[in-house]
Amino acid sequence: MKLTTYNLSKNFKDLNAACNINLEFTPGIWGLLGPNGAGKTTLMRMLVGNIKPSDGKIVLNDVDIAELKSSYFDNIGYLPQQFGYDKNQSVEDFLHYIGALKGIDKNLRNKRISELLSQFNLLEVKKKKVDQLSGGMKRRVGICQAMLNDPKIIIVDEPTVGLDIEERRKFRQYLTTISKEKIIILSTHIVSDIEFIANFLILMEKGRVIAAGESQALIQTLTGKVFETLVPEICIEKLQKEYKITNFRNEDEGRIAIRYVADEPLPNSKLISPSLSDFYLSKVREV
Repeated sequence: MKLTTYNLSKNFKDLNAACNINLEFTPGIWGLLGPNGAGKTTLMRMLVGNIKPSDGKIVLNDVDIAELKSSYFDNIGYLPQQFGYDKNQSVEDFLHYIGALKGIDKNLRNKRISELLSQFNLLEVKKKKVDQLSGGMKRRVGICQAMLNDPKIIIVDEPTVGLDIEERRKFRQYLTTISKEKIIILSTHIVSDIEFIANFLILMEKGRVIAAGESQALIQTLTGKVFETLVPEICIEKLQKEYKITNFRNEDEGRIAIRYVADEPLPNSKLISPSLSDFYLSKVREV
């Protein structure tokens, strides 16, 4: 399976929200990273058909999705940052309603809903109204509705908003389990959400893709360029203008430990292995 974008662009009046995006998605977990306003949500909304591109096209297995129509959208699972629901619907009723809209047979729908409610620890609240749930539970309900049709392409905007640490772990485990034969795109500006699980990375800024490829290959481009050292606190402002500092830690005697990316290290620096955070912060100019 291969999902490809060709020169995909979207303009809103004077705003170029997405500019000439050329990507080829294959099965696995794709981390879509970038600061707020980078164009991540615009790209996802075009992929799921919520908005039409101003230019370019989206192709699944060499066929334009405009030709595939419903056969493409039937294989999409999408969870936006906010999803709509009737305040009077219970969790179970809401999922049945979404399943019916997706054209899922009633018997299969019952089976899938039961499986997903169990998977995401929602069985005890299935009769509760969605509106009465905590933010984390609502997010889990949203995940369930995205997975109802057992989609081949799963797109999730800010996947772990409202989830606690254990819920995040379980969700990452679930995605990893199903990712071998599915394209999973997770959009976030929180690097830790995808640092370990993403097979591939896409980095966006100001509507453009500025880096894309296999996660480890991209991160390893910083090998030999990431360092740690101790510096006087009074020097931090000056150093931030000269170096790409990716992290800080207070130490004693008015000193701060810094982690930074540079071609040439500061005196008394220790070379360390690069991380996704280092790669991200070294590439994005404005976070």
